[in-house]
Amino acid sequence: MSNELVVEQLVELQSQFAFQEDLLRELNDVVARQQLQIDALQRELLLHRDRIAHVMDSLPDKGTATTPADDRPPHY
Repeated sequence: MSNELVVEQLVELQSQFAFQEDLLRELNDVVARQQLQIDALQRELLLHRDRIAHVMDSLPDKGTATTPADDRPPHY
């Protein structure tokens, strides 16, 4: 192999490495942002679960399920 070919291949490898480094950095940033979003959504989900539980506990029938047949007027 000639020195020129080796230098050309080395430059190509360095270019590819730099591209992969940038891509890895970008992907890491995306993963970090997504983790923050997941954490926020989990907190929000827990808040909604607590609210739903509070509402269900405050219902007179304690949240027992009814069927449409149970809601029929007496003349049926």
